[in-house]
Amino acid sequence: MSHPVAGDLAPDFTLTNVHGTPVTLSGLRGSPVLVVFFPFAFSGICTGELCELRDNIAVFDSAGVRLLAVSTDPLFSLKAWSEQEGYGFDLLSDFWPHGDVAQRYGVFDSENGMALRGSFLIDAAGVVRWSVVNDRGSARSFEGYEAALRDIALP
Repeated sequence: MSHPVAGDLAPDFTLTNVHGTPVTLSGLRGSPVLVVFFPFAFSGICTGELCELRDNIAVFDSAGVRLLAVSTDPLFSLKAWSEQEGYGFDLLSDFWPHGDVAQRYGVFDSENGMALRGSFLIDAAGVVRWSVVNDRGSARSFEGYEAALRDIALP
């Protein structure tokens, strides 16, 4: 399955964050959202990527972008990892139905039961403006996020 690209309407979803609160993508319309899929909590590359996002959250905040990080991990694993690393953004569990949202975004690795490294910058109207998809062993470049944020037209 192919992933959404610039100009596509982002597939809607509702997933639960580590506080047990449902987060619905379409409910966040009116401001841009960055959806970041990652393979596994507590793994080396994922920790490095999400800590880089955490350490640079001001870049997203100043652009008015809400950050949502999504994996197929159970909610309890994500909660423990979020507390350990001090993530100040939502970690969402796509555990059950397993990888359903990752499948809708074309980033589910069904052989290994995990999400690939897919990131989707969605504008205030719910349209994908930028995306990148890497395999599980290839970290995403933070410079790619910065360039995408510069290019998005904010209301």
